[in-house]
Amino acid sequence: MHIKRYIAPTFLAAVVFVAVFAPWLPLFDRDAIDLASALQPPSANHWFGTDNLGRDTFTRVVYGSRTSLSIVVAAVGAGGGLGCLLGLLAGYRGGWFDAIIMRAADLQYSLPPVILALVATVALGTGMANLVIAISLATWPRFARIVRAEALHLRQRDFVLLAELGGASVARVLLQHLLPNMLNTVMVLATLDIGLVVTLEATLSFLGLGVQPPDPSWGTMIADGRAYLSQAWWLTALPGAILVATILAVNTTSHLLRQRQDERMEVAFV
Repeated sequence: MHIKRYIAPTFLAAVVFVAVFAPWLPLFDRDAIDLASALQPPSANHWFGTDNLGRDTFTRVVYGSRTSLSIVVAAVGAGGGLGCLLGLLAGYRGGWFDAIIMRAADLQYSLPPVILALVATVALGTGMANLVIAISLATWPRFARIVRAEALHLRQRDFVLLAELGGASVARVLLQHLLPNMLNTVMVLATLDIGLVVTLEATLSFLGLGVQPPDPSWGTMIADGRAYLSQAWWLTALPGAILVATILAVNTTSHLLRQRQDERMEVAFV
């Protein structure tokens, strides 16, 4: 049972490793076309087979993980940063600003994130930068609501009141006193959001609104493989399996982190 706790984090670490070091791994050229080798099934030479242009599918899956990792880091950083900033200000300042931010968050919560990301992508256009912006706009409310709740709790603590009495500015109170005391919560929330961001990126890419050719993406690979399901099942099944396994690994790892945080809090209050 103890070993099982490390399966998901180990798999996730392996995905991150191959994504970061893909250019230095002994892989095929991701864009090299070899029509003579088109639609070859998985083998010792091509672990995930080849696509309709003879490109190595495993290589493109690895570079697809690199694309997803870049989008995850940018989108979670942007969406989480925006949500944390608005949540801190809403919880600390209160009043009309708090009401506006929370009503905006409630409005976005009324629609699924994928619909919001889809609408934003259609409005902004395709491209990596617009994809990150669209996903960030769909994911900030959860950060804002949870950080606001933490700020409401912490702003009445003695160390915050003493900082205010000492003449500390709002920025100093937020960044030096409130934010450091909720970093564990923010980190767990960011880990939880990774699975959502990966799903949104794959969904938008599958619909043709995300990553554009020739850059590989798990979503585009699954979409491109639909035309060959009867003769080349691996083009859709294997990238799809990696996508599902990665999302499960992320969610399991975030659950383990949340459990560890809860255990620490229980010990702190004993």
